[in-house]
Amino acid sequence: MKKLGLIVLVIGGILLASCAPAATPAPAPPVTEVVTDLGGLEVTVAVENAYPPFNVIDEAGEGVGWDYDVWRAICEKLNCTPVFVESAWEGLFEAMAAGEQDVAADGITITLDRAKKIDYSDPYMEYGQVLLVRVDETEITSGDTLVALTDKVVGVQIGTTNEITAISLVGEDRVQSFETFDLPVVSLMAGDVDTVVIDEVAAVGFMMENPGKLKIAPEPLTGGELLGFVFPPKSPLVAPVNWAMQQLWADGTMDQLYEKWFRPE
Repeated sequence: MKKLGLIVLVIGGILLASCAPAATPAPAPPVTEVVTDLGGLEVTVAVENAYPPFNVIDEAGEGVGWDYDVWRAICEKLNCTPVFVESAWEGLFEAMAAGEQDVAADGITITLDRAKKIDYSDPYMEYGQVLLVRVDETEITSGDTLVALTDKVVGVQIGTTNEITAISLVGEDRVQSFETFDLPVVSLMAGDVDTVVIDEVAAVGFMMENPGKLKIAPEPLTGGELLGFVFPPKSPLVAPVNWAMQQLWADGTMDQLYEKWFRPE
């Protein structure tokens, strides 16, 4: 709609003039200084410990992965202490909305529906979803071939964007959902499902965990999706964490961690 500074009407020979008030610019939001020293605060970080390369329990029984390394690096910048808490994926967003943990890692995709319940950090990765298959698979090479092979069963983790993608692709009857991220892959290697819809970075992680057993189908299913950390609504940690991640990009730490966990030789 166009704004008119002056409206002139002639009614019955009488000149009526109306001057619309000039638009008043909205006041600038107050500048809030980001807190960059949390004074040794303990920050509870929810991880599933079943989603390599983000988080997994190693042979020594220790939690390792990108989430562990990046949160230690973030807390070095912010003078805080990460306390990693093993948490189930099911009910994670409800728990975060209730403030049960300070932040959730776990390679979580940013979606509008989730953003209505919780807060996100700035994105830290762009990725696509792929089809993970057994190394001897020759028929499943793309989403189209999977659709055509009507006897093939797809494994996914329940309540994820992977599950949404799989159902939209082949229908609910051909999708088998599991409670944790690792179970679809275990089922794939056992021959109980024929492929797994999964984020590309996680597919690489499971391939590293099971050398010579798995591969990624040549054609990706999606692209341009973003990952971020999850916080309770209006969490005061969002701005400091975003600041810390900017520092980690600037000093090269993020690149080093990407090379370590997502681009292994």
